[in-house]
Amino acid sequence: MSFTLDLLAAFTLFAFVSSITPGPNNTMLLASGVNFGFRRSVPHALGVSIGFMLMVLAVGLGLGAVFKAVPMAYTVLRWTGAAYLLYLAYKIATSGPMSAHGADGERRPMSFLAAAAFQWVNPKAWVMAIGAITTYTPADGYFANVCVIAVLFAVVNLPSVCVWVGCGTALRSVLQDRRWLMLFNGLMAILLVASLYPMLR
Repeated sequence: MSFTLDLLAAFTLFAFVSSITPGPNNTMLLASGVNFGFRRSVPHALGVSIGFMLMVLAVGLGLGAVFKAVPMAYTVLRWTGAAYLLYLAYKIATSGPMSAHGADGERRPMSFLAAAAFQWVNPKAWVMAIGAITTYTPADGYFANVCVIAVLFAVVNLPSVCVWVGCGTALRSVLQDRRWLMLFNGLMAILLVASLYPMLR
C-alpha cells in the first residue's frame, strides 16, 4: 500500500486537529504570545514544529519499537516529561509583569533549541508521533513515507501553533494591568498541569 489522496487527506486532518487543539505546547505558546509578543515567540514556535518533525522521523525509523520492547523506558519518559511540565507551569505562574515594550531583560521566551528539546519529554507529542506512524504510514516505500509524514506534519503544525501565539499577542493590550496578567499566567499554569491528566492516567 502506498499513499493515496484519501490517506493524505485523512493524515492532514489528523495533523491539523492534533496540532491546533489545546496541549502543553499550545498553552505555553499562548502564554509566550501574551508575555513576549509574536516576533519574540517565533523561535519557540519553530522549535516546536521542527523538534516534533525530528521526533516523528525518529519514531518512524525505529525508536517506537524500542518503547514496545522496553515499556519501562516510555513510562520513565512520561514521568520525566510530567515533572518538567510542572516546572514550566511554576515558571509561568510566577512570571513577573511584562514591561511597557514587552522586553523585560530578566525574562526571555523559550528558545528554539529548548522548544525542540521539549518535544522529547512532551507526552502529547509522543502520542501524536506514534499515532502518525502507526496509523498513516504505508509499508511500501516505508522510509520515504516516514519522511513525507514528518515533513507534512511540520508544514501543518507550524501555522497551527502560530495561531496560539497570535491569540496571545492579541491579548497583550488587555493584560497590561499586572493583576490581569498574573491571573492569566496562573490560569495558563493550571491548564498546563491539567493537560497532563489524559496522558498520564
